[in-house]
Amino acid sequence: MENLTLNLKNKIKQLAGNKDFLHHKWFVKYHLEIAEKIALELCDIYKEADIDLVMALVWMHDYGKIINMNDQYQETQLSGEKLLLELNFPEDFSQKVINLIEIIDSKDSDKILAASIEVKIVSSADGASHLLGPFYHLWFYESPKKSIESLLEDASRKIRTDWENKIVLPEVKESFRHYFEVMKSANGILPENFLNNQNL
Repeated sequence: MENLTLNLKNKIKQLAGNKDFLHHKWFVKYHLEIAEKIALELCDIYKEADIDLVMALVWMHDYGKIINMNDQYQETQLSGEKLLLELNFPEDFSQKVINLIEIIDSKDSDKILAASIEVKIVSSADGASHLLGPFYHLWFYESPKKSIESLLEDASRKIRTDWENKIVLPEVKESFRHYFEVMKSANGILPENFLNNQNL
């Protein structure tokens, strides 16, 4: 299935590079490729994980957003499976990918924890990837009409949702706690004490 995965990655890269997609300048390099690297490191820990399924979930989890940001979850359901079938993925595998993305999209930690290891890996990798690199800077850059207060409120909500609901694997919580605290501060969630803050 390695060739199928490569074809999927190339297709998603092509679609994400479309200028009609708001994040086309950076989405692959500063989100999808980072999420992939984190997911692969987690597959080294969780040997039972199906790497083909993990890779398909990584590269498909934002497919709906890339195609139609205004109705991204519906778009994944409507055309995501069709894309996988067009790329010659087996029908049962394609259906499974779309069904598991629905769990990841729920941002419901109970559902994610009850799901397969592949879901836990991709949900955790996705959430953690937002804490790295220029993700929030680029998001702010693309929202020039929003007030600073509104941007910081949006970012704070997203950071907490990622940390509390999406990042469910203990290895990721441990490794990314520092990034979490730094990103909270960078987005206006300031600690009570600055000199004796043990979280940084």
